[in-house]
Amino acid sequence: MPDAADAALAAQYEAYPYPQRDPREEAKRLVVGSPSHLREIDHWVFGARRPAATPLRALVAGGGSGDATVMLAQQMASAGREGSVTWLDRSAAARRIAGARVAARALGNVIFQEGSLLDLPGGGLGPFDYIDCCGVLHHLPDPLAGLRALVSVLAPGGGVGLMVYAPHGRTGVYMVQDALRLLAPADQPPAQRVDIAKRFWRQIPETAWLRRNPWITDHVKGGDAGIYDLLLNPRDVAFTVPALAALVEAAGLEIRCLVEPFRYDPDGFLTDPRLRERTAGLDPIQRAALAEAAAGNMGIHIAYCVRKGEAPPPAPWDDPTRVPVLRELDGAKLAASIPPDGVLRVAFDGLTVPVALPRLAGAILARVDGQRPIGEIGDDLAAKGVSREAFARDFAALARAMERVNRMLLAAP
Repeated sequence: MPDAADAALAAQYEAYPYPQRDPREEAKRLVVGSPSHLREIDHWVFGARRPAATPLRALVAGGGSGDATVMLAQQMASAGREGSVTWLDRSAAARRIAGARVAARALGNVIFQEGSLLDLPGGGLGPFDYIDCCGVLHHLPDPLAGLRALVSVLAPGGGVGLMVYAPHGRTGVYMVQDALRLLAPADQPPAQRVDIAKRFWRQIPETAWLRRNPWITDHVKGGDAGIYDLLLNPRDVAFTVPALAALVEAAGLEIRCLVEPFRYDPDGFLTDPRLRERTAGLDPIQRAALAEAAAGNMGIHIAYCVRKGEAPPPAPWDDPTRVPVLRELDGAKLAASIPPDGVLRVAFDGLTVPVALPRLAGAILARVDGQRPIGEIGDDLAAKGVSREAFARDFAALARAMERVNRMLLAAP
């Protein structure tokens, strides 16, 4: 049920819609990320089996100033995909910004609905094939009630993309929040609280843990809205991987994928054979929890979820008619950048993990253009003397490696 913190949260997002965005920037760039990238939805939620011609009904629950709404609606429009994206939020100020961004792009596939996601059950909206809930559950009085409300309007076979805060990578945040509760109490005007927070950040000692945390930057780069959301938020609950998994299970869902998958694999940085003997005995959630605790740099968790028992089979990488796609990468440029030893060094939040690629990786990636199916790529290489067996072996290895880093996926059929 709503409480004093919930009322303060509502006032916060009216005063400082989040994230801070200028609709004029739409002419320069499309803000892209996870969850809710169309290629990720096709691959991780639907297993690259849901036809692209089938209309997609999406909901962005807690739409804020519009990042996920604009991204998904623009990607659908650019790809000629039928369907709609419903923005849902209770902030009128956020709606004005999101609406201006949608108008700047002349998108006709967005529906605006003001209200709370807690009112979804029986509210007449839906069902939805895909639901985005990014940065919302950890601010609710009851995160499980919020997630169950989303599941109530999820269509059969659909999926949910979640983002919640994670504790270890947010080291220092909660200490500063505690300090600012003393200096800038929640009953003071928002603008006054932001001013005090700015002054405090300029004066905070170098020993403060947040000063030493390079992965949290909203208070530095996110404007006043970023400062308020990070340091003055009236309710902010972080979830470890096991806590997130328990929340998802209690809502009748299961985790399909944690993004990016390789970040949650402790074997990416634990090379000692004796340690790997131990990690081999852990289940997927335990392995992810180990990676989270060991790396210490995860400030958020992103998960794609489906209803229990409804997870589709893994993407059909062995189907020669399917089309591989690269997420925000150019195949030819990526192929040219592969080091001589065939090992990509993938960095994320200060940790570099080696990703070994097969011998034919460069030749294959140079031909991944989002148009050619796997079989055609194999035919092209066969004409240049590459055996079918070698191609099949190396393509499978490349698919495993690039899927783990969430960069090569399969397109919807």
